[in-house]
Amino acid sequence: MEIRIPPLSESVSTATLMTWRKKEGEPVKRDEVLIEVETDKVVLEIPAPESGVLKRIVKADGASVVSNELIAELDTGAQPAARPAAGPRPNRSPPRHRPPSRPPR
Repeated sequence: MEIRIPPLSESVSTATLMTWRKKEGEPVKRDEVLIEVETDKVVLEIPAPESGVLKRIVKADGASVVSNELIAELDTGAQPAARPAAGPRPNRSPPRHRPPSRPPR
């Protein structure tokens, strides 16, 4: 799924991408803010249109963009990388208490 700059007002021709809040390959949730876009009049938040994984960032932080310009791609069919499941812990009994050794007589 393509993520594009929303229509800007007629009096605004360009905008600047601020800092991406997600990196490529990271999972995102629907409506989670991906990046803020600054114009000379307003700062807009660009949310994820669907849940998925941020597949590719096309325009980097600080890039100048125009209305409807492609800035990223979202993979809505991808599942976030699975974290290793917490398996059973090995049975670790506390160390046995050993009485202090006595010096030989």
